[in-house]
Amino acid sequence: MSGHGHHGPGHGHDDHGPIEGRNKTIALLIAVIALFLAFAETLGKSAQTEALSLNIEASNLWNFFQAKTIRITTLATEAEALALESATTADPAKKAAYDAQIKKWRDTAARYQDEADPPEGRKQLMARAKVAEEKRDKFFAKYHHFEVSSAAFQIGIVLASSTVITGMIALTYIAAGLGILGIFFMGIGLFAPHAIHLF
Repeated sequence: MSGHGHHGPGHGHDDHGPIEGRNKTIALLIAVIALFLAFAETLGKSAQTEALSLNIEASNLWNFFQAKTIRITTLATEAEALALESATTADPAKKAAYDAQIKKWRDTAARYQDEADPPEGRKQLMARAKVAEEKRDKFFAKYHHFEVSSAAFQIGIVLASSTVITGMIALTYIAAGLGILGIFFMGIGLFAPHAIHLF
């Protein structure tokens, strides 16, 4: 009877060992997923900030482009009006002055249209705005992938934690799978943000 009494606590201790070992493995898994979560959230924040900055840059360039368009239209209208006056005047001195002013306005309009140095002509502004938009879209794509990655890691941590409480080992496997999925999306965000279109 005495031997049987000692066997009970001993048997309980044997059960405790594997559970403790399993919990350590789960804790390690949670720590690893949490580390990747921190990376994903940092990368996501950085990508979002860059995307918003590029969005402002593109918007400013398009506003500048629009201002140049209005100015070109105004100069062209003024030049056309003065050209009519020049054609009808009989005074050679006036005609010469009108023609000089018309040339000046048309040269300015041409410069507003195409000015490479500094690159502030309409042509250059459009190209710069499109480049900024492409970069913005790339960083927004990165941000969305990092967001999905973060969500996968967060759910993985919750499921792995639930294993400790419920004892359902299947949850750990799902958590590990979500961790792998999170790493996959983080990799896509880093190296090929346009490979998968999420939104």
